[in-house]
Amino acid sequence: MAWIAIADRADPRFSCSGLGADAGRAETALQRDDPHALLTRGTLLIEARLAPDGRPQTLLEWDHAHPWRRGLSLQAIPGGGVVLVVSQGGDVCHGVVSHDAVNGDDTLRISYSWDAPARKGRLVVEKVGMPGFFLTELRDPPPMLLRDVQAVTMHPALRKMDPDVSFFAVSTRVEPVGPLPSLDPQVPLCTPYGYRPLNRIARGDILRLADGGNEPVLRVLRRTVPACGMLRPVRLRAPYFGLQQDIVVAPEQRLVIGGSDVEYLFDQEFVLVPARHLVNGTAAHFCAAGPTATYGQVLLPTHEAILAAGTVVESLFIGRIRRHQDKLAASLLAGLERARLPDHAASAYPVLRAFEAITLSERRAA
Repeated sequence: MAWIAIADRADPRFSCSGLGADAGRAETALQRDDPHALLTRGTLLIEARLAPDGRPQTLLEWDHAHPWRRGLSLQAIPGGGVVLVVSQGGDVCHGVVSHDAVNGDDTLRISYSWDAPARKGRLVVEKVGMPGFFLTELRDPPPMLLRDVQAVTMHPALRKMDPDVSFFAVSTRVEPVGPLPSLDPQVPLCTPYGYRPLNRIARGDILRLADGGNEPVLRVLRRTVPACGMLRPVRLRAPYFGLQQDIVVAPEQRLVIGGSDVEYLFDQEFVLVPARHLVNGTAAHFCAAGPTATYGQVLLPTHEAILAAGTVVESLFIGRIRRHQDKLAASLLAGLERARLPDHAASAYPVLRAFEAITLSERRAA
């Protein structure tokens, strides 16, 4: 199971064997020479910014006639909706998701997943940087022709795609949605016995918190995603942010930042700043990465501030997802016992917007 197609405006990539960290893992590797090979289960992932003028957007669309009629259309409609239509011969699968993102400041991550043998699928809309997601179950989604995935990825003339789409990608499995790990596996986390890389942290280990307390690790979660758009890795550089060494994080990993300037500017003891808002070419910059990036994160009994290479970052926030069985089943936490999952209250600290983070960074650089 692997990512086999990733396409932004400048760099389309396709491999039946899998891309990046997934190279050689795709079961479609043996189907490369079969013109009628079907992708019976998978996920189409699209990241797009809503149109600032509120116009309808054709996020992705194609229509092919041979060897049979088939196509896909994914539309964003004004007022907060995403509409999917997938056709295969005379069969049509249709789904609509309503969401609360209504302006051009919002970036959506949309996942269409299908499992044709199981005769089920789902359409999910997530607002990047916000907890929770919106989900609609689908019935009888058709399989996708593998050569269509290759053609639409590698030949832009065969598709229609809105300019506000950052990228799209196709996986050979039903990808999870919801809480997303956001630390590179090599990031060192503080334990009572010193720092240890995340990829050497296991369930039951103890982490040292920023306030001096300790908490046990309930689970270490990992996921490989396309290294594009709001998933492209960010390198935070030492000695900025109190770092003892450079670390790599996802753009939405939030740092906990305090100090006299924070109190002066925002009247708060601490604020939360997504890593992408700190990118300025000096203290933080986007990394040169391959087609995919692998992130990990620790799940703790409570939502905490933890120490990572000297700076303070958030642990994984899962909210109250365990109370929603359908959303839990669609997430990276699927299969875990609901009764043993924690409820996480929202952080008491405000999250800075981009211009506020820039103001704070400029003040600290002055």
